[in-house]
Amino acid sequence: MGHACDERSGLPSPHAGLIFASMSRTMKALLGVWILVLVGAAGWIGWDAWKGNQPTIGGPFSLTDQNGRTVTDADLKGKPTLIYFGYTYCPDVCPTSLLLMETAAEKLGADGPKKINMVFITIDPERDTPQLMKGYVTNFGPTIEGLTGTPEQIAAVAHAYRVYYQKVPGKDGAPYLMDHSSIVYLLDSRGRFVTHFTHEANADTIAAAVGRLL
Repeated sequence: MGHACDERSGLPSPHAGLIFASMSRTMKALLGVWILVLVGAAGWIGWDAWKGNQPTIGGPFSLTDQNGRTVTDADLKGKPTLIYFGYTYCPDVCPTSLLLMETAAEKLGADGPKKINMVFITIDPERDTPQLMKGYVTNFGPTIEGLTGTPEQIAAVAHAYRVYYQKVPGKDGAPYLMDHSSIVYLLDSRGRFVTHFTHEANADTIAAAVGRLL
């Protein structure tokens, strides 16, 4: 069968319509099916490529909790998880974010805080010992877990979650501060990244997102 276009102009041939009209119903149906298959395949390839281009957030880690026990990413699986990176000497956004996490958990019901994991990972391992973390996290509820580790361990987990942090020297002999990103990460019960929130987010918004994973 020849091409259904005028070779001189590249425009559709006046016979194209006649060719399609002469097809049997079966041929037309098969042609329609093939078009749908091709369109679906193109869409699937595009979606798969889009997923492949998405940044990977999170990953394996091994840290120490406020009681001196080793905690890994595998220990968090089974429940949705909220994670925040900060430090105990943080003057503002860290306490605000931890309180936000606790408030969101309480909005899930009386046992809301027990339905999820809430994790605070320090980006200041030089000062934030397990003992110091224990005294700090208890200010925000009994279920928030504080994790610390060696500088190398903290650097690795911060990199996995794309966390920015940098030591800022104190002025006039004051203790140093830490400049850092302020993000609450939400993971599903399989430990996969779902979404994130800033410290300015609404507790209702976070609770709704967590609730959809329960």
